[in-house]
Amino acid sequence: MLSQYMEQIEALGLNLFFAAIFFFIGMAIHDVLKQGKVPKFGRYIVWLVLFLGCAGFIAKGLIQMSWEGSGIG
Repeated sequence: MLSQYMEQIEALGLNLFFAAIFFFIGMAIHDVLKQGKVPKFGRYIVWLVLFLGCAGFIAKGLIQMSWEGSGIG
């Protein structure tokens, strides 16, 4: 029973780690675009992809944890 919870926490932690990496890469891309005289529209697209990517990783971790906790997955 304890090992099941540890696996769930490990999977959630891994997804949060990927979300953080995705966020930092997106911030680096945003800074490069900001210095290169790219229109604001391009930066808004980067922010949109960044937000959706981070939200996707976090949601995947939470859904996986809840499914495995309820015995579905």
